[in-house]
Amino acid sequence: MSERDVFEYALLRVVPRVERGECFNAGVVVYCRARSFVAARTHLDVAKLRALDPDADVTGVRAALHAVEGVCRGGEDAGQAERDDAGRRFRWLIAPRSTVVQPGPVHTGLTLDPEAEVERLLDLLVR
Repeated sequence: MSERDVFEYALLRVVPRVERGECFNAGVVVYCRARSFVAARTHLDVAKLRALDPDADVTGVRAALHAVEGVCRGGEDAGQAERDDAGRRFRWLIAPRSTVVQPGPVHTGLTLDPEAEVERLLDLLVR
């Protein structure tokens, strides 16, 4: 059996109307320091978004979620975080903010495969 590594993750929440505080999960960000790994996967449930705010900007919310995925990929997709290491990009993404897409609290676990963990958590907590 291979050794499992510690990983951290945070859910991405969509808060269509910040003043109301209502939210739903729309993605997950996973970071594994031992493997210099960071990745995000997102899934926007448009019906949930419209239920909380019929006038929500679906295109804008989708763009914000995809931007998180881009920061995780690094390179040109990461914008100002282009040259940052995986840990720094993760910490930037999980910093509290008052926007439509917000990170939830950070949780930890052990994994043999961080990439598979991203998909597992997305299926378990988002879809």
